[in-house]
Amino acid sequence: MSSGKVLLGVLAGVAVGAVLGVLFAPDKGSNTRKRISKKGEGLADDLREKFDEFLDSISVKVDEVKEEVADISQKSKSRSGEAKKDAKTAAI
Repeated sequence: MSSGKVLLGVLAGVAVGAVLGVLFAPDKGSNTRKRISKKGEGLADDLREKFDEFLDSISVKVDEVKEEVADISQKSKSRSGEAKKDAKTAAI
């Protein structure tokens, strides 16, 4: 199971637990709605933070792949240049 799915499951469980806890608490409706709203904002902030971390990790991976492709490209150009020199030398 991927860590993203586990994280999403944990966040969903926390959200459901928080909402149920607030709904069954003996309090006025207006206070309950405010508490639900605050919990939702907190969960949304946590989700945004996790999403930003995910995007940052993807960005790092993309940069690493770009560097590897550039290295491979450079090595390929170097080898083709050497092959051309060898071909010219052999033709002479």
